[in-house]
Amino acid sequence: MLVRSLTIDDLDRMARINQEGLPGTGKISDKQLATLLDMCELAIGVEKEGVLVGYVLCLLRGAPYWSLNYAWFNERYKKFIYVDRIAVDTQFRDQGIGSKLYQKVIQYSTKNNVSITAEVSLDPPNPGSDRFHIRHSFNSVGEFHQENQSVTMYIRDYQLNKNGKNK
Repeated sequence: MLVRSLTIDDLDRMARINQEGLPGTGKISDKQLATLLDMCELAIGVEKEGVLVGYVLCLLRGAPYWSLNYAWFNERYKKFIYVDRIAVDTQFRDQGIGSKLYQKVIQYSTKNNVSITAEVSLDPPNPGSDRFHIRHSFNSVGEFHQENQSVTMYIRDYQLNKNGKNK
């Protein structure tokens, strides 16, 4: 498996993977996905046999992003990198691809002294994603309820080592 930066050429495949992950990944238009990719501090994909099979998109605090979940973190934290979406092709799930992507985000977090923020859907529930984030040493810091969506807000301290222990 090859881990690499995403480019505009990956948009079609990213959109397809995102669509497979609904509702957990969150609906996004092709145009919005292109705009989001352009805003990202980290945009990393995993390729297997020349095909993109998973990706993660992350933004730093203060980007001109329209997400209310992202705004929730902006209102409460001065410095972070936000995981907007992590998505893996359904045929390639449970093969460590999500963890491989998060390893790169965690490396960035540690190197740059920024915590990682993310949210997981409460309604509809996404217990697999909750387990995934807890396994990667994220802690719940609240819930955010909107008109048609509720999420658990998570943060991972940059001072944790890969085993989730403080340095």
